[in-house]
Amino acid sequence: MIVFITGATAGFGAAMARTFVQNGHKVLISGRREDRLQALAAELGAAARPIVLDVTDKASIKGALDSLPAEWSQIDVLINNAGLALGVTPAHESSLEDWDTMIATNCSGLVAMTRAILPAMVARGSGTVINLGSVAGDTPYPGGNVYGATKAFVEQFTLNLRADLVGTGVRATNLAPGLCGGTEFSNVRLKGNDAAAAKVYEGTEPLTAEDIANTAYWIATLPVHININRIEMMPTCQGYGPLTIKRNL
Repeated sequence: MIVFITGATAGFGAAMARTFVQNGHKVLISGRREDRLQALAAELGAAARPIVLDVTDKASIKGALDSLPAEWSQIDVLINNAGLALGVTPAHESSLEDWDTMIATNCSGLVAMTRAILPAMVARGSGTVINLGSVAGDTPYPGGNVYGATKAFVEQFTLNLRADLVGTGVRATNLAPGLCGGTEFSNVRLKGNDAAAAKVYEGTEPLTAEDIANTAYWIATLPVHININRIEMMPTCQGYGPLTIKRNL
């Protein structure tokens, strides 16, 4: 099986690459940071092929796919993992540039990658698309604004893929984690404020990147007649809270 993972330079993507390679599969690891890709490729050996790729650039996507040798060109699993959150401020104080970046990566980049790879899967009558969503796509919270909206897009796009792909043999899943530690997610979101990022996980036992990788592997290796439409994952220390209420006391 050949697996294409976007955003493989760290976090979920790197963990998924390790999991698939350790289980005997070939992995195309892509991302913008070439040094990290090369380091991961050196760790994983011949079963991993690094591709410098920016999902927000359609020419970059086309160039990367066109450059694949024949033995790497039949992609069985696409994992749209590249994504990010930026900021936790209320909407009226948030950066429009940050919003644009999240939309470009989490929405436009995801659909561009899917559209580039999906036709060959349909033509073969097999394939799996795993989109990384979030519990934020269903559950709003203060400061979530555009990040949550992008993950709601991922949820609805994946369900609409399912509607389009019925009978084709191609599967689509939205994998939606909750609180997950050990990645760069909060450091990126909080603009490099490592102390604030650490406090997000203080006193908790969050999900790990390996938990997400193992779940993605399970989805991809189920019998081909089974489609997992959506998985929402949380650590046991996380749950649903009350609605936000502003009290004037």
